[in-house]
Amino acid sequence: MTSSTSVPVRTDWKPTDKWLLGIVLAVINFWLFAQTLLNVIPGIKDQLGVEQTLANLAVSITSLFSGIFIVVAGGLADRIGRAKIMYIGIYLSILGSLLIALTPENLGGLTDFMLLGGRAIQGLSAACIMPSTMALIKSYYEGKDRQRALSFWSIGSWGGSGFCALFGGLMASSFLGWRSIFWISIVLSVLALFLLRGTPESRAAADPDTAAHHFDWGGLACFIIMLVAINVYISQGPVIGWFSGAGLALVAAFVVFGLLFLQIETRRSYSFVDLKLFSNGTFTGATLSNFLLNGAAGTLIVALGLVQVAAGMNSLQSGLLTLGYLIAILATIRVGEKLLQRFGPRKPMLWGSMITGIGILLCSTTFLRIGEYIVLTVIGFTLFGVGLGFYATPSTDAALSNVPDAQVGAASGIYKMASSLGNAIGVAISAALYVAAQAVDPQIIQSWGLFLGRQDNVALRFGGAVGLLFNVFMVVIAIASIILTVPSERSKKEQEARPDEVAPPPFGN
Repeated sequence: MTSSTSVPVRTDWKPTDKWLLGIVLAVINFWLFAQTLLNVIPGIKDQLGVEQTLANLAVSITSLFSGIFIVVAGGLADRIGRAKIMYIGIYLSILGSLLIALTPENLGGLTDFMLLGGRAIQGLSAACIMPSTMALIKSYYEGKDRQRALSFWSIGSWGGSGFCALFGGLMASSFLGWRSIFWISIVLSVLALFLLRGTPESRAAADPDTAAHHFDWGGLACFIIMLVAINVYISQGPVIGWFSGAGLALVAAFVVFGLLFLQIETRRSYSFVDLKLFSNGTFTGATLSNFLLNGAAGTLIVALGLVQVAAGMNSLQSGLLTLGYLIAILATIRVGEKLLQRFGPRKPMLWGSMITGIGILLCSTTFLRIGEYIVLTVIGFTLFGVGLGFYATPSTDAALSNVPDAQVGAASGIYKMASSLGNAIGVAISAALYVAAQAVDPQIIQSWGLFLGRQDNVALRFGGAVGLLFNVFMVVIAIASIILTVPSERSKKEQEARPDEVAPPPFGN
């Protein structure tokens, strides 16, 4: 463990706009390029010769590995050097993109190994890059310059995530093909290395009271096994069988290692995850709602996959449906900041969650004819972006402003981890429900008389509705968690201590 104070940085070195561009490129290589698979995978899974369930796992495993290791990487960055961990993250990005770009077609295990391996490495890359680049910005910028740099950092993450579906569809539909996405990612990673060369090292000062402690490897191992087991069970359940021996073994591994993780973390003073933070109700509610709203990313993989299969759209056409999402989320992040300053965190968090839920509900109207569905989906994705823009900054502020200063670093790590894990679990469950619900007898679905237009694809559309409505359910739980835990107004003590201070936007979505 380390303290939150940093070793004095070099005063003779000043970051330039080129250096900041390098930071943005490092960040965007995950949020723009790695996340394109949400839209691209429906069109390339048959070309690669992989099953739908494995393709879904390939989408979710990147966020899973990012979420698992982001706290570890942040701690290592503080201890051994933030620039060093940043460089490692960029090299991992190059390696992960290279494996995916070179993934062979229809070679069975080798295809699966390179695709999943590349995606896992991309997740490790994000875990290294996100905390280290943010820490470097905080080390080498002050005042308004820091706020400007943080805004560019956020554009790299939010802008990249908003543009990924459209960009991925454009490249996959062009003569360059989907593999060009990852070759471009490699080129920009190399450019980022060039722009960031010579970055002075920055690290946190060691805390003499805890410096002798070893890292919580036992807790980390249990955490990894627990989350990988449940993610594989969710994504592969339709293939291996929900109640098969293999399926039940995965559930058993999740339960056993989950209990071991809780036992280890509650008994060690240098735990991997500081569970004591969850005794703070506001932090718990903000983190839980953050997990759930990031889980709503499952909306993208289901809705975009559905229109490609059911309506014959290509990845570019489906990506265009999310254009309003991109514009809305970039336009409303600062609005969320202003709402926070005026009303405190609770109201904008609730408003944002409700707008997000309405947007996803519109995307769930798969019983309509395709023309009507496309119109409502465009509106739905736009509302999705507006809602997340309202929610983002107030949620971060609620999470981090309500914990002691000495625990802000740990709280930030857990909050960021919730973002990535929510994305991974939400995508995995939504995709699994989408596949599983298609097994319902089409004649039963037709007997309900709900689905208009074509009847030859009602099972597919029903599966899409089930997968999408699950995301609405997650938003409802998020709203409930905010109502129960986040106070309606800031405490007087907090208002006096930080009347105008606003926490930076979260690390990505």
